[in-house]
Amino acid sequence: MEYLDIETWNRKQHFEHFKLLLDPYFAVTADVDVTKAYQTAKEKGIPFFVLYLHACMKAINAIENFKYRITEDERIIIYEVIHASATIMREDKTFGFSFIYFSEDLNQFYQNFKKEKERIFNSTDLFPPINSDDCVYCSALPWVNFTGHKEPKNSESDSITRLAFGKFIKKENTLKMPVSITVNHALIDGYHVSLFFEVFQKSLDSI
Repeated sequence: MEYLDIETWNRKQHFEHFKLLLDPYFAVTADVDVTKAYQTAKEKGIPFFVLYLHACMKAINAIENFKYRITEDERIIIYEVIHASATIMREDKTFGFSFIYFSEDLNQFYQNFKKEKERIFNSTDLFPPINSDDCVYCSALPWVNFTGHKEPKNSESDSITRLAFGKFIKKENTLKMPVSITVNHALIDGYHVSLFFEVFQKSLDSI
């Protein structure tokens, strides 16, 4: 973990402008092609959610701006690794927030997921025992093929990226899944979001 030198940052003016806005967030929803990823999940016997979440986290960790977080004293931390805090649903239809440690290795990531799933299934806790900003919040809505999505936020200074994954549908012999991403504009621009979708797609196609 290190701190960004805001004074020499080429986005200093952007940061200072957007961090003062009442709502500095913007969100984008776009489809990703999960045809190959879905087939690979079936072949490997790995949950489809785990497979695409891993590809998503590879993309998040490949783009530096998604590793930035604003501190209470308005400094910017650069985390070395970003992990996944995904909602996991229990049999009674309640859910718990997980903290899934990221690993480039898919099998290790799957093991990390299973540990968190077991913890949540055997408790009624909403929050994980880890309270840290080095994560992104992830929600799955596999029942709805949405075209727009809104995420709740903690405060104007909250800078954790939020993602939501919807129901995939078949389009011209491909499977398309909507993905919503919500970011703090003080740290992330549309260009970085476009890079995320580009790298995410490549990760999905190379599994």
